[in-house]
Amino acid sequence: MRIGVPAEITTGETRVAVTPETAKKLKAQGHTVVIQSGAGVAASVPDEAYVAVGAEIGDAASAYGCDIVLKVRCPLDSEIGLAKAGSVLVGMLNPFDAAGLQRLAAAQLTAFALEAAPRTSRAQSMDVLSSQANIAGYKAVMMAANSYQRFFPMLMTAAGTVKAARVVILGVGVAGLQAIATAKRLGAVIEASDVRPSVKEQVESLGGKFIDVPYETDEEREAAVGVGGYAKPMPPSWLERQKAEVAKRVAQADIVITTALIPGRAAPVLVTEDMVKAMKPGSVIVDLAAPQGGNCPLTEAGKTVVKHGVTLIGETNVPALVAADASALYARNLLDFLKLVISKEGTLTVDLEDDIVAACLMTQAGEIKKK
Repeated sequence: MRIGVPAEITTGETRVAVTPETAKKLKAQGHTVVIQSGAGVAASVPDEAYVAVGAEIGDAASAYGCDIVLKVRCPLDSEIGLAKAGSVLVGMLNPFDAAGLQRLAAAQLTAFALEAAPRTSRAQSMDVLSSQANIAGYKAVMMAANSYQRFFPMLMTAAGTVKAARVVILGVGVAGLQAIATAKRLGAVIEASDVRPSVKEQVESLGGKFIDVPYETDEEREAAVGVGGYAKPMPPSWLERQKAEVAKRVAQADIVITTALIPGRAAPVLVTEDMVKAMKPGSVIVDLAAPQGGNCPLTEAGKTVVKHGVTLIGETNVPALVAADASALYARNLLDFLKLVISKEGTLTVDLEDDIVAACLMTQAGEIKKK
């Protein structure tokens, strides 16, 4: 099959859907790989690197004219017109964007959104949310360290002792755990909070201290377990107690990293304006939930601002700031997914009995498959 890789034209998107490593493997499977010229440059991959593994270099029209098109972000309207009817599109297509899916359906595309893959053991190798969140957690700490005007580790010098930075991480999913590990490597003192009691051991195994808020009712315990790897909205009674406990720790923190997201919904508010006011001047908040409204109402999406003496970082595409490794991991996710929809004979096979394929299929034959 002919597999096309267009350049990403969404503002700020530096990743590429196929790397020379995965292009070589696709070639070995008998496919023709067409890369739009310059598609990998922002991820430190020049055209020559693709040519060296047997890929072809073309323009946007030739990449979109292939049987399968691999993307990072959903194509813009100007790009959708380049795709041929009946072709397959695979990428992070935002399953909650009904209007975007309607455009893909109208273009007669068979579209797979990898964010919709189930959080199961079998799907781990193609879990784009986890692979990119892992990078976001790492980069969040590095951005915080860059903005923070003091050291992370404790230092004993001839001029005196410098205390270690206190880092509070709110939301202990993939991004939160990587943030804990990265901050620990830099020598910080770390506390973390999450609504799921099961993550306490993970936090402590990485050297952090879990901010424990006891559960008082069966309703609170049931909500805390979560569904499919995600937290469920917690009852107001528990949220009030957690808010009070977190507020104490945030006031003492030098760095706060928030990562709490619920798919398809606005991000929950974890750090209020009053909590920001209580923080020390020079403190830093990195809000990884900025694309969904932010875990702090003072966060401004896509900007770094200073309010009440606190620096708030609201980057909306953090993995794209680590484009080379983010692309490498994402490209491997795509490669593993393609094994489910391309047969050994090299033909397209959409097996709806496969739970991963069925979950990721968004549009087919002009219809939206997910409501």
